[in-house]
Amino acid sequence: MTTVLSDLASRYVDPETLSWKPTDYPGVEIKVLMQDEQTGLLTALFRWAPGSELPLHEHVEVEQTYVLEGSLEDDEGIATAGQFVWRPAKSRHVARSPNGALILAFFLKPNRFL
Repeated sequence: MTTVLSDLASRYVDPETLSWKPTDYPGVEIKVLMQDEQTGLLTALFRWAPGSELPLHEHVEVEQTYVLEGSLEDDEGIATAGQFVWRPAKSRHVARSPNGALILAFFLKPNRFL
């Protein structure tokens, strides 16, 4: 039986029940926790295999990342498990995970890949 929720009802998500989906980038998988396709808003878990990389991209709006496991890095620094990094709108970088990572990321708009 399907439950119909009202527009103002809370949505409970159990990430353990979601499947990892591939992204366009080898070694990077996603579990979408919340998405509004009309605005571009996205909250998601990303699993990065060791050695995976996102090519040069621009954060159209503020991007926020909390590292749950492993590490994520770019030319400006490294965020390890338990650390948080956010990037301003219009910032650009190549993101890498030499040792693998599990991250929780928040986007107001999708990235623009260059």
